[in-house]
Amino acid sequence: MERATFGAGCFWGVEVELRNVPGVTDAAVGYLGGTLESPSYEDVCSGSTGRAEVVQVEYDPERVGYDELLDVFWRVHDPTQLNRQGPDHGTQYRSAIFFHAPEQQLAALASLAREQARTPGRIVTEVTPASTFYRAEEYHQRYLVKHGRATCAI
Repeated sequence: MERATFGAGCFWGVEVELRNVPGVTDAAVGYLGGTLESPSYEDVCSGSTGRAEVVQVEYDPERVGYDELLDVFWRVHDPTQLNRQGPDHGTQYRSAIFFHAPEQQLAALASLAREQARTPGRIVTEVTPASTFYRAEEYHQRYLVKHGRATCAI
């Protein structure tokens, strides 16, 4: 199994989309980037931690490629919105690809270049090394499923 981590706004809808990709064996929402250790949701929402809401997936590279996960990432959000998605504002909602290996970094940068070539406006997605992933509180895990919703309307 391999890991991939993406920030694309509110993590609830992104988690559903990534979890539903064949070959993804697990997905968890949490926080990555920034400085505060063991942040809470309230800490992250304060905007003072530098952390982003992210989805970290485990996937079987024999069943799904990293490039396919990148395609889902680009599809589920607007990468031209700086520090926001829809009505959600703040650095915690930034567009980000957190890479776990040099190969992921190269693939992410190539994917970003391809996406920029077909996207009007400047893409603001950051591509940065993954640091410590802090799993979000349990009530955030599979939030939409727990509440009988298939998607998160923005």
